[in-house]
Amino acid sequence: MIAPPVPSAAQAGAKLRDGRLTAARLLSLHRDRIAAVDGRVRAFWAMDPRADDAAARADAELAAGQDRGPLHGIPFAVKDMIDVEGLPTTNGSRAADPAQAARDAEAVRRLIEAGAVPLGKVATYEWGFVGPDPGLAQPPAANPWNLAHVTGGSSSGSAAAVAAGMARLALGSDTGGSIRAPAAYCGVVGVKPTRGRVPGEGIAALSPALDHAGPVAATVAEAALMLDALAPGAGAASRLAGSARGLTLGYARDWFAADPACDAGVRRAMDDAASALSLAGARIVEVPLPDYALMEAAGAVMIHVEGLRRHEASLRTRGHLWGRMATQTVQGGALLTDADLARAEALAPRLAAGVDAALERCDAILTATVLTPAPPFAAFGRGAVWTPMRTLPFNLTGHPALSVPAGLVGGLPVGLQIVGRHGDEAGILRVAAAFEAATGHGVHRPPL
Repeated sequence: MIAPPVPSAAQAGAKLRDGRLTAARLLSLHRDRIAAVDGRVRAFWAMDPRADDAAARADAELAAGQDRGPLHGIPFAVKDMIDVEGLPTTNGSRAADPAQAARDAEAVRRLIEAGAVPLGKVATYEWGFVGPDPGLAQPPAANPWNLAHVTGGSSSGSAAAVAAGMARLALGSDTGGSIRAPAAYCGVVGVKPTRGRVPGEGIAALSPALDHAGPVAATVAEAALMLDALAPGAGAASRLAGSARGLTLGYARDWFAADPACDAGVRRAMDDAASALSLAGARIVEVPLPDYALMEAAGAVMIHVEGLRRHEASLRTRGHLWGRMATQTVQGGALLTDADLARAEALAPRLAAGVDAALERCDAILTATVLTPAPPFAAFGRGAVWTPMRTLPFNLTGHPALSVPAGLVGGLPVGLQIVGRHGDEAGILRVAAAFEAATGHGVHRPPL
């Protein structure tokens, strides 16, 4: 019989504390599941050699009454753009420095300090750019809902590992939607916190003005626990019990529904999501947001210019080791000037003010994460393919945003995006928890 998906953090935590389970056994259950399904999903590329010692330490501490909190003894995976001590950070590229990282990224350190067990490193699109690129050393991760379809990127392995039941928690990074889009495509929860909320030390930079790090998790509750460990003081888990009753939620429907690229099934799923939250007691009002095309263009300029600056030396000396898609993407920065970058940077505060104005009318904003379900790998046969999303603007403005499962379209997941005021991750997670409870979408798992 195939190894079952690993238990939730709450289920495992209760058993760890009453003696029905050990952290060492829980780690073994994760490894059994990885061995059973990752040959098809291709999320993991390296296992952390410290995992056994970390699990043994968790067992000893819990036995001695030293409880570090709800993540104590719970394994987590790490995107391979984030440093993990003793493993190279390959960024999904043959051109990366093969040296092992000397220390954990600060975000990884915080999870370990909370008692979590480092499980291993998972796939990413090359350097955090576009994909999936079949010409790389590591084959791209596959969507557990349909292995012929992509996961989205660049936190591809993080979302795939969680969706496939190989881990309940994974750490990702997000410059233009790289946590939220894979979460939507794979039917899991992905959180991009407020800019600066989770430290970026030890995480490969793509565009420093847009880069964020955050949780990918199987449920809203697990995402909240992970965020509280990554950003002490966030207080997210303590607010999940609050319902949607009494909240005013802005529905930015025009921001996505009028786009010709928007799948009719996605449009229906978003309308159903707003209706579900209305039935759960929230007041729904339609709100305008700044022009999407302008926001996306400004963010794209920043990614291309800053990406080229970061990688220009590598392209000159090791460009033959780069994949085609990342090369084509980063070279786009050569067509842009410092004046273009300055204009984009100048737009950011004005666009952020437009989102703030919408949030003055409501507690959080609802919109789509992606405009279609995950496309098939076959669509990428000739190179990168534009996948329509609604994520990059909130990297530009710095507002916290998450994606929560919103049902299936054509048998593949799509996500509801919830956006909040700066610093209010707890608020958007509360809304997500109310939506998850009202719909039950979060319990669905792919038929692996």
